[in-house]
Amino acid sequence: MALRAGLPAPRPRLRCGKLSYGPMKFRLLAAVSLLGAAALWAAEKPNILLIVSDDQGYRDLGAAGSPDIKTPHLDRLARQGVRLTSFYVTCPFCTPSRASLLTGRYPQRNGTYDLFRNDRVDEGYLYKPWEYEVSPERILGLDTREVLISQVLKQAGYATAVFGKWDLGSLRRFLPLQRGFDDFYGFVNTSIDYWTHERYGIPSMYRGNRPTTEDKGTYATWLFERETLRFIEAHRRQPFFIYLPFNAPHGASNLDRRIRGMPQAPGKYLDLYPSGDDLRSEVRRKYMACVTAMDDAIGRILARLDELGLAENTLVVFLSDNGGGSGSDNAPLRGRKSWMFEGGVRVPAIVRWPGKLPAGVVNDEFLTALEIFPTFLAAAGVSAPEGVVLDGFDMLPVLAGKQPSPRKEMFWLAQGEYAARVGRWKLVRSRRGSGLFDLAGDIGETKDLSEEKPDVLARVQSRYEAWLKAMEEAEPRGPFRDY
Repeated sequence: MALRAGLPAPRPRLRCGKLSYGPMKFRLLAAVSLLGAAALWAAEKPNILLIVSDDQGYRDLGAAGSPDIKTPHLDRLARQGVRLTSFYVTCPFCTPSRASLLTGRYPQRNGTYDLFRNDRVDEGYLYKPWEYEVSPERILGLDTREVLISQVLKQAGYATAVFGKWDLGSLRRFLPLQRGFDDFYGFVNTSIDYWTHERYGIPSMYRGNRPTTEDKGTYATWLFERETLRFIEAHRRQPFFIYLPFNAPHGASNLDRRIRGMPQAPGKYLDLYPSGDDLRSEVRRKYMACVTAMDDAIGRILARLDELGLAENTLVVFLSDNGGGSGSDNAPLRGRKSWMFEGGVRVPAIVRWPGKLPAGVVNDEFLTALEIFPTFLAAAGVSAPEGVVLDGFDMLPVLAGKQPSPRKEMFWLAQGEYAARVGRWKLVRSRRGSGLFDLAGDIGETKDLSEEKPDVLARVQSRYEAWLKAMEEAEPRGPFRDY
């Protein structure tokens, strides 16, 4: 199947600190760069904690200027680390974004460029067991030929775990224990009810390779916190990699229309915010309560790292999987989750590594989630997997303020829409609007400069076409491409 329906450019290859595009395979800054990073950053292998929120808005942090949301622990993380203001994910919705996060590859390269989702739930339909067993949500998954960061770190001696939203396939061959993780507790698809752990009536929580209802009735955020604390305690004397993808503040997946699509939070968090006068403000209230509950869970995890003396040697990365959804505040960006405008793909992000990265810094360099895989490799002093094309680079020198970002381009393609950023210029072609925008002075993408800047438009379009060609020429991956 051809990828054309929009337009991308060649996958980024790093050579001598600069990004270029072409057909040759990317070996993460080459051997010299990676070995240099290993010597520079990883005298002792650091622990790595990757925290992902679900549908959190760009401004929904106190540290980002939110006038109403309470996130004291994430704000503290920002004060102790680097807050990124031009950080992008690879897709404006969850499954492809998360697949890229763990593979370090564009969705069009790793094969997961759409959702693994059953659409009839939108009609309130409860799938019969035999229907669900053969449904797309049940049978689709990230191609098993893909190499995940968990596999590489496990081979390097890390204890590895994921607690929370998996979303990369529910059949046994797709589950975390078969993808380089030693431990897994969480749900396997895109979203659940926070209390029943069901997805539109289907039980969805797993421990390891087996479904479980052992904790039904307990708020999901507390469960993912509990498992993370347990794993940290058990593996405090060896390097660990924990992937902590919360479902908060995503709306609940419940057939009851009074609950469906609403973020959920315990009463004491709802009490922190005034009741809404209309549906919109009530959704906002529940959303903020959900974020604050997640923030508390993160705070307790960070406190435990402090108590165990592990914080100084733990690299913590926090980001949202895509732009903000229902109830979120994406100001000053245009659009939201599922949109190709900045509000769909530019997300809040924070990185903390005491002694290695500066504290209290706001960094506006052009960076993306594609950089996370190679950054973790560099931090751990681990070589890139042989023969794997990675689409990012080690961003530690950029975070440390030692060099500008080598990234000059980024491309998005999903469900017939596409966007491209080349330098300061952003091109969007979508059902919700199109245009050429100068992000240097128009972060809100309000003024279309297509007619005023035809030469720039042609150049950005050309780079997108080059990327798309490179993606089409890449070795095809399932579940969506033919091979």
